[in-house]
Amino acid sequence: MTAIKIQHLTKDYGNNKGIFDISFQIEEGEVFGFVGPNGAGKTTTIRHLMGFIKSQSGKSTILNLDSWNQSKEIQKHLGYLPAEIAFPANMTGTQIIQHVANMRGVRDMTIAQQLIEMFDLDPSALIKRMSKGMKQKVGIVCAFMHDPQILILDEPTTGLDPLMQSVFVKLIHQEKQKGKSILMSSHLFEEIEGTCDRIAMIKQGRLISVMNSQDFKHFDKTTYKITFGDLQNFHAIQKEGFTFRDIHEEDLSIMLDIEDLQINELIDALSKRDVTSIREIKYSLEEYFMNFYKEGNHDHV
Repeated sequence: MTAIKIQHLTKDYGNNKGIFDISFQIEEGEVFGFVGPNGAGKTTTIRHLMGFIKSQSGKSTILNLDSWNQSKEIQKHLGYLPAEIAFPANMTGTQIIQHVANMRGVRDMTIAQQLIEMFDLDPSALIKRMSKGMKQKVGIVCAFMHDPQILILDEPTTGLDPLMQSVFVKLIHQEKQKGKSILMSSHLFEEIEGTCDRIAMIKQGRLISVMNSQDFKHFDKTTYKITFGDLQNFHAIQKEGFTFRDIHEEDLSIMLDIEDLQINELIDALSKRDVTSIREIKYSLEEYFMNFYKEGNHDHV
């Protein structure tokens, strides 16, 4: 079953600002990552899904309900964490959580209490006296405590320390195991890489890639960093027909990209050299992302 569907969504603010012909869908039980720099269109897309903005063309649905016309019905099944949280400053975290519970008709606070303990949150303080991380924890409790079927999370770990970020990743895995559908935007590549089944990249309001999270780990190229024992061998390897990414004479090391079909050629070349170390460089989502952004032209998906 398709949980979230966006079809040719467009909102043009002029001066090449907005989103243009955005299309993707998220299936039941899928965690979908949404990455791009500030201003790329992530939050604008999410606000359309939330029913906060009406598109100029195209449409978006959640559980086959129209995001604009049926947003009230959608809210019953949805947990939302905005990129910028604005709670009333003179309320405590406890009052905020209870207020949201009342609005949603949540009477059993078991999940809320579990989340409070999970994130080591003391919600008794006034919001105005809370750090950014503490406010973020309150927001997480409010988004998850009613056990929603759909979760839309915009930069969900902003302000959290590394330990709490890892706790959040654990929470996402738990929700996925329950069959939840999750859309999550983030600047933290390890967070996206560690949680998402598919990942969409957006640039200047247009999708430039939608891929399975495992795909970028299985390219037919591998990068190696190789260090040599002396200058003679260091210079000799550079005469071989490999693609060199970096050459560092100060430590006699090179980095090169090898096609799978070249691996035997590399092994043969290195067997003739004085090699002190060889290390495979894992191809990360961040590197894949940066390669896309450095290249000027893309076939938009």
